[in-house]
Amino acid sequence: MTTADLSVFSQAPLTRLLLGRRAFGPMGGGKAGVLVERNLMVYRRLWLTMVSGFFEPVFYLLSIGVGLGKLTGAIDGVPYAHYVAPGLLAVSAMNGAVFDATFNVFFKIKYGKIYDAMLATPLRVGDIALGDIMWAQLRGLMYSAAFLAVMLVMGLVHSWWALLALPVTVLVGFAFAAVGMASTSFMRSWQDFDLVTLALMPMFLFSGAFYPLSVYSHWVRILIEALPLYHGIDLLRALTLGQVHVGLLWDVLYLAVMGLVGAVVAARRLEGLLLT
Repeated sequence: MTTADLSVFSQAPLTRLLLGRRAFGPMGGGKAGVLVERNLMVYRRLWLTMVSGFFEPVFYLLSIGVGLGKLTGAIDGVPYAHYVAPGLLAVSAMNGAVFDATFNVFFKIKYGKIYDAMLATPLRVGDIALGDIMWAQLRGLMYSAAFLAVMLVMGLVHSWWALLALPVTVLVGFAFAAVGMASTSFMRSWQDFDLVTLALMPMFLFSGAFYPLSVYSHWVRILIEALPLYHGIDLLRALTLGQVHVGLLWDVLYLAVMGLVGAVVAARRLEGLLLT
């Protein structure tokens, strides 16, 4: 992929709509593709780090979905493994995006001083924020595509609507990457990242990846439905099981707004950290 290709990608209408120059104004954003290219070159030598993140959801699928599924009946009319798999697909998108947008971004800000070096070039804060959000999205997309391939091989996909699953994982990755980067800008030390784990682990366990929300009381269900991972799971489960309905548009809107707000906050925070 050449710089010219990436430049075209960064100028795509969807990018401009979500996070382009109009969103960041004088902070930039149009050269974000250069940062993606830089990350591609760096991770060529760190491919094992990238690959390892793919296996965790697969292990959960095999142990809980397939193994525990032998002891349970069908849920919502489908075998248990078929019910769990879309939830873990959403988790793949979340994990790939959020860990790159938190731990790696913190290192670049606090220790590597990589963003400071970038600002000595024509890149601006908006380019940096958008570029690393796009990169985190791309990492989440790679995990999701590989996991979706596993689902296809195992016969866990029920509908042609699943063709939209990958674009939805990009949206999930965008939402978590943007909010992850914004949150990282408030971190003071590595100890603060315990909060990231504290937020992600309960969301992973209780957002409906492993069982329906009907097991909860009314108020707990409302609380769970406010969590972003629930909306990703709801979307992907509907698409892969062929249970599409108009209410899914609310899930799309929720994740898009979450990503946009997170991206703008991230850019503003980076501007404050790096330019003052």
